[in-house]
Amino acid sequence: MIRISEPVIGDAEEKLVLEVLRSGRLVQGPMVERFEESVREAVGAAEAIAVNNGTSALVAALQAHGVGRGDEAILPPFTFVATLNALLQVGATPRFADIGSDFNIDPESLERVISPTTRVVMPVHLYGLPSDLAAIRATAEQVGALVIEDAAQALGAAVDGVSIGATGTSCFSFYATKILTTGEGGLVATDDPLVAEHLRILRNQGQRDRYDYAFVGHNYRMTELQAALGVAQMGRMSELIEQRRINATELTERLQGVDGLVLPRELPGRLHVYHQYTVRVTAEARLARDALAERLRAHGIECGVYYPRPVFDYPCFRHDPRLGNPHVPEAVLASGQVLSLPVHPALDAHDIDRISSLVRQELS
Repeated sequence: MIRISEPVIGDAEEKLVLEVLRSGRLVQGPMVERFEESVREAVGAAEAIAVNNGTSALVAALQAHGVGRGDEAILPPFTFVATLNALLQVGATPRFADIGSDFNIDPESLERVISPTTRVVMPVHLYGLPSDLAAIRATAEQVGALVIEDAAQALGAAVDGVSIGATGTSCFSFYATKILTTGEGGLVATDDPLVAEHLRILRNQGQRDRYDYAFVGHNYRMTELQAALGVAQMGRMSELIEQRRINATELTERLQGVDGLVLPRELPGRLHVYHQYTVRVTAEARLARDALAERLRAHGIECGVYYPRPVFDYPCFRHDPRLGNPHVPEAVLASGQVLSLPVHPALDAHDIDRISSLVRQELS
């Protein structure tokens, strides 16, 4: 089976994990600080605050910026549920802007949805491709709204040579399937020192110092074991991302010209890191998306549908009055067409050939 994702774990990870185990310090210590510094340097952030997972990063970033009950927040409908859950958890009122052909927030749709009551816009850099940040920020500035980026899938991505996380506030995930992994883990990068200070207190039960409580907090602490994995992974971040991009280029070259198959694109000024290699299987294809996925899995190639419905279209959300009845036709269309193929760094040339040959064979 060729897996849809596979973490690359080696001697460096084992060495640092053993170092932590032998140290006797397992939570929120020097290894976490090393991890934060490695991410801060890699993305060019002023501040980097590690937490226990990517969802906590989103919630904490919203809270640190003062987003709370009743605040209007705009997000794309085509995303993992964590984006929506984080907003609902802090009491915000979600509004949805439709997506464009890049699967990210469509700036024109955002302009139609945003209003003077909008408190925050939360773009999602889906599949590792950055959103059109210049347009999003310009629109948000018109109404004085914050921009907090869901960059869970976009570590190492960049816009016009500026890494995601270098400006503003961005939330990363280091879950097992992500660009780099700590097993579970998250991090908030920000250029606001007051937000950074708030985050450090917030993640540690609201304590400035031991038993010195500044406000109601949470336990969002990252473990030293998670950080040990992260430090080792960050040591070869460029290598792992470059291999993803090489694999994506090979897949694109081999899948060109297949009827009904729309391939991911490199867009001007936006560096794609290919957390997922996601194609669209349109009505012109010989097989429907789900039929193609079934054939691939039957031949030992794991693939994924990210995501099968707009995020609000589930029984637990349908009757929530805060969500309304969004009209997002592009997100609905994409959810019936997208299929992600393996692109991770553990693939070899034979794997790439097997994946592309089978997809071409089934659709030709």
